[in-house]
Amino acid sequence: MSIETIATDNDALVLSEEEIFAAHEGGKLTISSTVPLNDKRDLSIAYTPGVAQVSRAIHANPELARTHTWAERLVVVVSDGTAVLGLGNIGPSASLPVMEGKSALFKSFGDLDSIPLVLNTTNVDEIIETLVRLRPSFGAVNLEDISAPRCFELEERLIEALDCPVMHDDQHGTAVVVLAALTNAAKVTQRELAGLKVVVSGAGAAGIAIAEILLAVGIKDVILLDSKGVVNADRADLVADPGSVKARMAQRTNPRGISGGPGEGLTGADVFVGVSSSKLDEEHLKLMNDQSIVFALSNPDPEVLPEVAQKYAAVVATGRSDFPNQINNVLAFPGIFRGALDAKARRITPAMKIAAANAIAELAAEDLSADYIVPSPLDARVAPAVTAAVAAAVTE
Repeated sequence: MSIETIATDNDALVLSEEEIFAAHEGGKLTISSTVPLNDKRDLSIAYTPGVAQVSRAIHANPELARTHTWAERLVVVVSDGTAVLGLGNIGPSASLPVMEGKSALFKSFGDLDSIPLVLNTTNVDEIIETLVRLRPSFGAVNLEDISAPRCFELEERLIEALDCPVMHDDQHGTAVVVLAALTNAAKVTQRELAGLKVVVSGAGAAGIAIAEILLAVGIKDVILLDSKGVVNADRADLVADPGSVKARMAQRTNPRGISGGPGEGLTGADVFVGVSSSKLDEEHLKLMNDQSIVFALSNPDPEVLPEVAQKYAAVVATGRSDFPNQINNVLAFPGIFRGALDAKARRITPAMKIAAANAIAELAAEDLSADYIVPSPLDARVAPAVTAAVAAAVTE
């Protein structure tokens, strides 16, 4: 039996393999009825013959399905199992425990019903066709753990194909919480958000979305790093593939035309955001500006350990719960989807994502410090605040 120790809020949690497997046995989800089923009258109302009246009414007026079924309040968590946590391409069945957990978080934090839907295909056309055919059964799509670059095409095409909110949380949930954290980190270090020089390490799903949202709020100096170095419009592999997501981002980022590797990218930078498995050399931290900001978000092993980053950086965040400033997607996605569904939005727009980030940041503003730039994922104020902000930002 293996034992794992996780420190959370200064208290060590000792988790045994036996405890973990017992909690997952039989799955983590169930369905319960919202109406009584205690006698014949109950059965006649909930099922036959009473249910036939509702079905006839929906047939005559399809809009009634919005109010007399659960579909329009149901989120499906969709994955093909190709990019699960830090485990990689483990397939749909092995991804299901993660998707069950995501659905449980939707219910606990957003009070939204949700079901996991793992698909035994990695073909974008087949995934889209499947979800289009299933559209009468749900009201929103949370894409999860789908590998790049397919995730970009899949999300873009699904948004056009479906008349309901669609969001790839690995992209946009991460980006929203990073923006919230960076907004407050800039305040802690007495900087203007728009003037920051930001380096994002990792040009996959999360990295691209982070760069997108930072550009959207007016940060002009954003540099992307991938395994080949700085994403530069003149780089041979990007010139050879001008239609790729990276090549398109190269046209919108790196305004100073930096080329080279992490050292060149980080020289004179204010912010490092890590969303890749690559390590950040301590020597590169020394190249950053004074009072720098370091978000080392790779899980379970950050790009640089906080105790090392804190030698040089004024504000440090990770994706882990055992260090201050956890950048956790659960701060964002339940409220984003709840707000979109409450407002009957057809799409989740950039303005809605920025509104979510601002709402998260504001909750930490009163007690702001280098060790507290975002609220705890367990803070009960978060989902309602994000829900209200997102609903207010809906325009379509």
